Amino acid sequence: MHFVEHGAGTPVLAIHGWTPDHRLMLGCLEPFFATRPGYRRLYPDLPAMGKSPADGVESSDDVLAALEEFADKEIDGPFLLIGESYGGYLARALAHRRPEQVAGLALICPTGTAVHAADRTVPAFELRRSDGAELDPALAEQFDGMAVVRTAETARRFAEEIVPGLQVADLAAMARIQQRWELSDGPELGTYDRPALILTGRQDHVTGYEDVYPLLPHYPYATFAVLDTAGHNLQIEQPQLFNALLSEWLDRVAQ
Repeated sequence: MHFVEHGAGTPVLAIHGWTPDHRLMLGCLEPFFATRPGYRRLYPDLPAMGKSPADGVESSDDVLAALEEFADKEIDGPFLLIGESYGGYLARALAHRRPEQVAGLALICPTGTAVHAADRTVPAFELRRSDGAELDPALAEQFDGMAVVRTAETARRFAEEIVPGLQVADLAAMARIQQRWELSDGPELGTYDRPALILTGRQDHVTGYEDVYPLLPHYPYATFAVLDTAGHNLQIEQPQLFNALLSEWLDRVAQ
């Protein structure tokens, strides 16, 4: 898998969601880690997304296997794991399969108990805040259906961190993988007894928050937060809360 790496120290594996690429995670995490030295950040592109091909990848089981192979090749010893949306679904599975190696788990707007969109419990889309910024029509067409916070700044970040991945995704390969989108064994294999953080958006109409709450028994040391005025782009819509909660999670991991 193609990946980008920054920094040195404790490894942090950051897994983006469905369709975007590593730039989604890099955009929200690099400014944060600029204030928290001592971490080696690895940002892979999942198969069929970014610059990672999907040859021979037929299912989420295959995507997870590719992630495990990547971790074995690039990481020696314990590491931290951060997953967003579908990447959170994979991260849950990876943490449960490697509880002694994954020293901490953070999930951003993760896929919950329902993998397929039609089965999810989600709130209606709602625009909560806007500064009235005029946007390029092409950007507005993509952004306005997602933006709970519609400002010049959130639009800039969406254009820089999310849109580039959307433009290069291998949609045919992704459609093939979606035919076997659920992991055969499911993500959870019991309890994950390390520090965890689960961030959800109150207005997230993509993965929601209600389907995530039932996962809590599997994560006895998790902070679970539902942020108001935040949708599926929580990391760019509530950056201050995002950074504060991520920092507190790292503090718990370090204890």
